[in-house]
Amino acid sequence: MADEMGSVATEAKDEPRTEFTYCCGAITEVLKFGACHLVPGHKVLFLIIPGNPGVVGFYRTFMQTLYNMFGSDHPVWAVSHAGHCVPPDTMDMVEDSTSAEEADVFGLNGQIEHKLVFLRKHVPRAVRLVLVGHSIGCYVILEMMKRDPELKVMKAVMLFPTIERMAQSPQGKVMTPVLCHMRYVAYLPLFFLSLLPEGLKTTLVKLVFRSIRYLDNTVVQPTVGLLSGDCAANAMYMAGQEMKTVLERDDKTIRQNLEKLVFYYGASDHWCPTQYHDDIKQDFPGADIRLCENGFRHAFVLDAGREVASMVAEWIQVAFRL
Repeated sequence: MADEMGSVATEAKDEPRTEFTYCCGAITEVLKFGACHLVPGHKVLFLIIPGNPGVVGFYRTFMQTLYNMFGSDHPVWAVSHAGHCVPPDTMDMVEDSTSAEEADVFGLNGQIEHKLVFLRKHVPRAVRLVLVGHSIGCYVILEMMKRDPELKVMKAVMLFPTIERMAQSPQGKVMTPVLCHMRYVAYLPLFFLSLLPEGLKTTLVKLVFRSIRYLDNTVVQPTVGLLSGDCAANAMYMAGQEMKTVLERDDKTIRQNLEKLVFYYGASDHWCPTQYHDDIKQDFPGADIRLCENGFRHAFVLDAGREVASMVAEWIQVAFRL
């Protein structure tokens, strides 16, 4: 159905609501548990800023658990990265290609501005925010807090944060040449994959995930969506910029917001090795900086969304008694 803003939404009874809208001229998917439209009377919003690919469907189990843990009292939303979703039939990837290109909306800086514009359009300034970032979403959150210090952020939870030295990380050393110099080589196989029937795409995705013992099956269809071609290309374009941009840790912004931040590092994370945890822990000894003791992978949504959400909920409940 279409709402009064011209976006497209899908929903079912007792199910979360999925909305597609244009933000900064690019297609954006928003997954919502709880209230779909906020008014000044709403006190708290949990907002998920995803990693890359910024596909909100990956976070469905995580969000459902978070929503339930607070007794369904507070809405939990996730906003996709611009262009990291398959548009419905009635919409295009971009509303205005000229303005989208000028703003470089699919690039890292454009994605940061995209989130700030989304908040200005859809969230009243009086609403307090609990921001939850994953991977590059943590970098996006730090930039949001830096660029708009008046945001009413209660807490910002940084899960497996890629906020520094991405190209120097073990995974970065492998991926940087691919993403920065050979990205276009990957477009041809992506194009051929996009032509496959949906059933075959689903089978291929399940084959790739077969080694994950406790796979969350809700991530399968969002992964199939990535094989549309354009979504994956936009994700790779953003990732290439990440390798070149995410260099030094923004200690000034961290210091200014230290009491609001919680950092959670993986114990075997090839994007943010434990040395990064040790360094930030040494530089900010009084901060809430944690190292995973549960064996969660960087892409925790694949098999541990429920467990990570329960953990995050406990941190917030202890801090604010929500």
